[in-house]
Amino acid sequence: MITTRDIAERIGVSVSTVGRALADDPRISEETKGRVRQAASELGYVGNRAARMMRGASSNVVALVIPDIRNSFYSTIAHELSKNMEAEGFQLMLSETDDDRMAELRHLRELSANRVAGVIIVPTARPHSESVKLLRAVPHLQLLRKHPSLGSQWFGVDDHEALRRATAHLVAQGHTRIAYLGGPEELPTGAERLRGFRTALREGGLPDDAGRTELGPPSSVQHGREAVRRLLEAPDAPSALVSGSIQLTLGILEELSRQGVKVPGELSVVGFGDEPGFSWWGPGLTTVGLPIQEMATGCALWLLRRLKTKPSNDGPYTSVSPGSLILRGSTAPPGGRGPSKSA
Repeated sequence: MITTRDIAERIGVSVSTVGRALADDPRISEETKGRVRQAASELGYVGNRAARMMRGASSNVVALVIPDIRNSFYSTIAHELSKNMEAEGFQLMLSETDDDRMAELRHLRELSANRVAGVIIVPTARPHSESVKLLRAVPHLQLLRKHPSLGSQWFGVDDHEALRRATAHLVAQGHTRIAYLGGPEELPTGAERLRGFRTALREGGLPDDAGRTELGPPSSVQHGREAVRRLLEAPDAPSALVSGSIQLTLGILEELSRQGVKVPGELSVVGFGDEPGFSWWGPGLTTVGLPIQEMATGCALWLLRRLKTKPSNDGPYTSVSPGSLILRGSTAPPGGRGPSKSA
């Protein structure tokens, strides 16, 4: 392995001079720094970051802690964050919790031991008390979900309004039996999306029993499949349904295709998220669009500023981005045969 001594011997300076040059010490001239860096590059020198961290240097690693990388929302966020971080000399590290609070804790312990510069986290429903303590010691912000124990820096979507608009679209078309498939109420996103669904029913003058809910793991495609089967087998099967997560939407579409359900002739569907295939699935899926790039850029800029300025105290910061309703051909009035023009 190439060491600083090898570089020193290559250009005829002391080992301490090489170390200071690589650390951009102002006591070393720019000419010497240039010679050291060129020699380091030619020899293939890789700095020992662990040793520098033991001397108090900070890491250049930012962690993204998410429930499920298979969810395209999170994978796209990771891609955008990685580009933003790399442009400023930071590296993104990914940790996946599967919405397990103990897995979340294990990841945070490891990240803390490696002195990551910052953390962007989509928290589980009930973070462990030790997870809360670990995050207090590192610059961090919450993404999409907001748990009060983890501070007041949060970037999210207006989940209530997104699902209210999606459901109101179906109500305006004349649907009176509408089902909602979403995550559990213990998740803040699940609670807000369910509230938006119920708000639209109430504003549309529909009784409480006009809406049926199927709540379960939001990252489970299987839950989406099984919920659709239960809904279609019920004697009071809905004429429309709206989804509250990307993975549930995938399960819904798979099961509807498997059963040969005509959309929107037999059932109107509003999805969540806008996967590349949603625009050409069946008649084209009407769905809730998510401001992924806007959120990723906002998260990156906030955290980079925090890492560079190192304020003594972080004040509350909240950024709420609106979703959008993308109208395609999967919704129509009950018994309708084509896409509706209703907004």
